[in-house]
Amino acid sequence: MADIIGIKAFRYNKEIVKDLSKVVAPPYDVISKEKQEELYRGHDNNIIRLELGKKLDTDTDQENVYTRAAQTYAQWKKEGILKQDTKPSLYFYQQEFNVNGEKKIRSGFLCGLKAEGYASGNVKPHEETLPKHKADRLQLMHHTMANFSPIFGLYSQPEQTAFHLLKEAATKKEPDIAITDGEVKHRLWVIDEADTVQKVCASLKELPIYIADGHHRYETASTFAEQMRAQGIKNCDYIMIALVNLYDEGLVVLPTHRLMKNIKDFNTQTLLQNLKNDFIITQVSGQGKEGLQKLLLEMAQKGAQIPTFGIYTGENHFYVAQLKDKEMTKHYAPEHCQAWRDLDVSVLHSLVLEKQLGVGPKELAAEGYVTYTRNDWEAIQAVDDGDCQISFLLNSTLVQQVLDVAGAGDKMPQKSTFFYPKVISGLIINPLGE
Repeated sequence: MADIIGIKAFRYNKEIVKDLSKVVAPPYDVISKEKQEELYRGHDNNIIRLELGKKLDTDTDQENVYTRAAQTYAQWKKEGILKQDTKPSLYFYQQEFNVNGEKKIRSGFLCGLKAEGYASGNVKPHEETLPKHKADRLQLMHHTMANFSPIFGLYSQPEQTAFHLLKEAATKKEPDIAITDGEVKHRLWVIDEADTVQKVCASLKELPIYIADGHHRYETASTFAEQMRAQGIKNCDYIMIALVNLYDEGLVVLPTHRLMKNIKDFNTQTLLQNLKNDFIITQVSGQGKEGLQKLLLEMAQKGAQIPTFGIYTGENHFYVAQLKDKEMTKHYAPEHCQAWRDLDVSVLHSLVLEKQLGVGPKELAAEGYVTYTRNDWEAIQAVDDGDCQISFLLNSTLVQQVLDVAGAGDKMPQKSTFFYPKVISGLIINPLGE
């Protein structure tokens, strides 16, 4: 089912780019304007110039962020700043990091994945997407004929055949890339032995791939492949992906919190009173970060048994909202599977955002009522600073829940999961149409 291949990627030439840590970047969708400027200043060859270039007031249809990316990409290849590997390869990739004081190593590999419609069942999504983000990525692919950052996917292989094959090949040599980016150490090995590449790809052939991060880019790649086939252009079917086994010990999922704004006639006390129809509302004592930590602890304890989330209304008012009865999840959103209805984030979206605040799928797609943060303290400060009216804090979604929803052919609300750490851009580039 999973159609994956080795790719002949472009990589930075270490003879020209001495410090590879200066040319990588986070995924495009988490880069702020400030971070973009920082990356531009940091190195003339940073991948940001290809993946997320600056828009100018003077841009036209003939000269714009996409044409500049294409020109820069071509120039870097011509000048030898980027060099292409000569053999189809898999790229064994490890990220070393800390979560809550515990050291973890997440192991996976970069490869090409055939981008096709979800109807085949070979690739399964778990989140909804937004149209405007796909239009941007499609323009970039058309102009550059490349993927500059991998999407992130999961597969389920308890025996860990692919991992052991790649690990064995990697132990024979030093990493081809070893850098530190922020608090994360990245190591990458080019595995180009044909026998190993074939065995790894074959070991996953009967398995579906679950998209963990990068739904917009995957769907864009599927559209792009169709368009290229219609034009008779070959070798445009495979998008670059980082694959990690569900059974990898370093797989970590963190929550994404909801910050509400622009809610008409919003009243905190009215909302809390109305929520008592469906939830047990418990106030948590404490101030500042102490209060936040108490809130998160109680959320985790209660959320182990029944859908639960946290609420912050400002002035050190922390609340835990626990669904009164888990059987209640069977009686709303009948268009979704039970695995979807059991999610904390689904309960929040259905019984609070939509039912109480009038923010349903249409309003979410308009992106005017909700902002998101992975930083729990930021969710508190946003209310105190007046940037939002109320914050809803979530527990982490379990990996098994992601697979259950995707396996049922359903999709979670957007930004339901945050797989940490992100896979950085700039380690390798996947050429298309060659």
